[in-house]
Amino acid sequence: MTVIFAHRGSKWNRPENTIAAFDEALRVGSDGIELDVHRTKDNHLVVIHDESVDRTTNGVGLVRDLTLAELKELDAGSWFSVDYFREKIPTFIEVLEFLEEKNFQGFLNIEIKTNKFHYPHIEREIAQVMQMRQWPFKYLYCSFSFNSLKIMHEEDPEIELAYLVKRNPFKIFIGRKAKFIGALHPNKLWFFKRVTKVPFFGKNIRPWTLNKRKQISQTFDQKIVGFMTDNPELAVKIRNEKQRS
Repeated sequence: MTVIFAHRGSKWNRPENTIAAFDEALRVGSDGIELDVHRTKDNHLVVIHDESVDRTTNGVGLVRDLTLAELKELDAGSWFSVDYFREKIPTFIEVLEFLEEKNFQGFLNIEIKTNKFHYPHIEREIAQVMQMRQWPFKYLYCSFSFNSLKIMHEEDPEIELAYLVKRNPFKIFIGRKAKFIGALHPNKLWFFKRVTKVPFFGKNIRPWTLNKRKQISQTFDQKIVGFMTDNPELAVKIRNEKQRS
């Protein structure tokens, strides 16, 4: 079955990468969750997409230049809606434990955000957190950084690694050829131009980010392993419609 990955949680109707967004994603029936991991000045792993806090909080500055205490003072919800003024930037472990408490048994896609700034040894730190207990869900790692994926292969060798790419032919080529990479996560434009060739690609394909009904429906018809969407509620609805037809 094609897995629906809620991209940064249910991003279309909740502030992205917050507990509220992940909670909503689970409520609507997502069987996949996607999130992004950065590291603070005092070496805490946190879940936020951008390198800075400017876009999704009431603060300014780079995540790597702020302590966890400073990040926790920020409002991570009001930029989206005043209804979510209590939302905070969650730590990585807070999200994992939230999913555990909800008995989430789907797939967690962990994006290592090292393509602009490299946080030394962040791969090891993420792997250690994931290996410290048996989680009820399955997980995989993805990154735009080929080097981070190479490092993660050493740190957590049994876990699938996915190379995030836009449309760069060389990056797609090396992602396809590298034996330690098990999947490609391409931009949807690349995917839909080659949709009939995807079954012969030789690796798992999970495109991003599919939000239109037609695109989501076409993707289910291809029976690929999964895709990212900002609107998991719509994707679940379409999948249910197809299963009934």
